[in-house]
Amino acid sequence: MGVLAVYGVPHASTYLYYGLHNLQHRGQEGGGIATFDGNGEAYRYRGLGLLSEIFTDEQVAQLKGDLGIGCVKYANASRSGLHNVGPFVFRHYSGDFAVVSDGNLVNSKQLSDYLERRGTIFSSDSDAEMFAHMIKKSAGEDRIVNIVKALNMMEGGFTFVVMTRNRIYACRDKYGIKPLCIGRLGDGYVVSSESCAFDLMGAEFIRDVRPGEVVSLDSHGMRSTIYSKFCRYRMCAMEYIYFARPDSDIDGCNVHAYRKEAGRRLYRECPVEADMVVGVPESSLSAAMGYAEESGIPYEMGLVKHKYVGRTFIQPVQSMRELGVKMKLSPVHSIVRGKRIVLVDDSIVRGTTSLKIVRMLREAGASEVHVRIASPMMKFTCHYGVDTSTPEELLCSHRTLEEARDAIGADSLGFLSPESTRESCFGCADPCQACFTGEYPTLLYDEEIND
Repeated sequence: MGVLAVYGVPHASTYLYYGLHNLQHRGQEGGGIATFDGNGEAYRYRGLGLLSEIFTDEQVAQLKGDLGIGCVKYANASRSGLHNVGPFVFRHYSGDFAVVSDGNLVNSKQLSDYLERRGTIFSSDSDAEMFAHMIKKSAGEDRIVNIVKALNMMEGGFTFVVMTRNRIYACRDKYGIKPLCIGRLGDGYVVSSESCAFDLMGAEFIRDVRPGEVVSLDSHGMRSTIYSKFCRYRMCAMEYIYFARPDSDIDGCNVHAYRKEAGRRLYRECPVEADMVVGVPESSLSAAMGYAEESGIPYEMGLVKHKYVGRTFIQPVQSMRELGVKMKLSPVHSIVRGKRIVLVDDSIVRGTTSLKIVRMLREAGASEVHVRIASPMMKFTCHYGVDTSTPEELLCSHRTLEEARDAIGADSLGFLSPESTRESCFGCADPCQACFTGEYPTLLYDEEIND
């Protein structure tokens, strides 16, 4: 998911709408915007599909106010449908508020049991609604105290953004697994999953929200509250590898620079003789450039991406992913015919895309297709928001390197090592690589939450 918030900016909904377009790569299943006007009246509009399909100019203009939050949602087989699309708006005697979130709680089952035993009724499967109920379970009237209490009962990789009638709270998990940053827009502020949204909005980057931090934005300016003493920088490696846009900076590391360095290291670890390097559009192009520069093998545009086709990795079911692969890429026949290809991709999850692309290149006349992956073998389930629900879905969880090569039909197959994945990241000394190594930065909760 991608989350965005604006505080203290006239016509906030317009800025949110355009800013969310620069986060559309983080989700195409649905999206929405909520605002508060000067009288404390809440407005919200949300829908399924791309932003351009959800909103008209009139609908955006009806969302009044100088502060607002918005999100885009990616498809998840277990959490699909309009009822799971934010923002979520809640009515309460202490003041109405709205919440958006990114990531995943690993103790959501324990928290939901805890709340339901106390009378809570849920209308969605979203962690944002869970967070809202956790905030309001306490009798205290000081919202920042309630937010801190709620965050300290939650485990996982997540960001939450809360909007009240006169304030924005930006919250990041204590491990820093999910990204969140702050910018300045005129006399106001912007909060975003990625800094790439700031350029389109005309905002200036200030800093990242720190792990274990709540940043409050209101008429007093920007204030910080650290809610945990056990903070670490464990940014999800897949943010750098796949999810984020190359023009985003996350925890001091530019995504394009990371991917290019990963491509250079990939050649050093997995060299091969070939006639050209071809990257899989879009998130693999930077790594392919790095591989080509390090190897001296020419970089060519052997694949063309069809515009207006969503990401196949984040489609909710396998049949949709397979159809999406056929729709989104075409080989350039005259370029690849008779050539030995190094095909550079960012990752292999289920293997659907790799199998189809290798087959397409062979049908287009490529004499050899050597696949090089700018990340390690994905062998373990992600519990922090990447939709890989079971190990059986993962191509490499139960296959050797040679078996994986055979499954996708490549002449050879090579992966980046976890060590080079870590060393490619200039800003985060120890990114989370749990889906590659099985070493999770958080507990994977089976214990009950006590009163």
